Amino acid sequence: MASLYEAFPAEQARTLARKLEFHYTPKHGSWLNIAEIELAVLSNSCLSQRIPDKERLRREVEANVRERNVKATPVNWRFTTQQARRKLARLYPCTSS
Repeated sequence: MASLYEAFPAEQARTLARKLEFHYTPKHGSWLNIAEIELAVLSNSCLSQRIPDKERLRREVEANVRERNVKATPVNWRFTTQQARRKLARLYPCTSS
């Protein structure tokens, strides 16, 4: 919210802040991977067909969400920490001597 006050006059920042709902997320990106996986499943399962209206879309998405929640399929992380260190070594240079 502080960014709003840095970018806009106080009254405008306050107006914008009242319209926004903040959702704090983890600093690391793993939650984003999970969201992308879920959107891909949704896209492949019910959004790959033509949906005639908003109500039908809502029902299709809700059905998909219910099904995914019942299955409670865990994410199978295949990218290990060691693999990440090797692949991203140029971003995280070794500081030990």
